[in-house]
Amino acid sequence: MPPVADNATIIEIADILRLMGEPNRLKILIACLSQPMTITTLSEQLGLSMPLISHHMRLLRALRLLRAERQGKQVLYTLVDEHIRCILTDMLEHFTSDCPLSQPDKMSTTPI
Repeated sequence: MPPVADNATIIEIADILRLMGEPNRLKILIACLSQPMTITTLSEQLGLSMPLISHHMRLLRALRLLRAERQGKQVLYTLVDEHIRCILTDMLEHFTSDCPLSQPDKMSTTPI
C-alpha cells in the first residue's frame, strides 16, 4: 500500500506534474537528461526561441528540477532531481518500447 500523503504533499506533486506536463518544458527536461545544456543549444535542438526557453527555465529552476551552473560565459543547465530523472526515463522507455501498453492498438480490450 502506498504511503498516505498529506494535502500539502499532494499539492506539491500536482504542481510538479502540471509543470512537467507542458510539452516545451518536458522537451527541455528530456534534453537535459543526458548532459548539461545551454539555452543556445536547447534553442537550436528544440526549435524554440531563447526567450521562451529562458521563461521555462525559470519555472523549472523554481521547483528545483534544474540547476544552473556558470562555466565562463556560458550557463549550463542540469537536471538535478534524481526522482524526476527516473520518472522521465521510465516514461520514455515505456512509450518508446515494445511494451503493449505503449501501443494502443496492441492493448487488450478486456475490462479491468
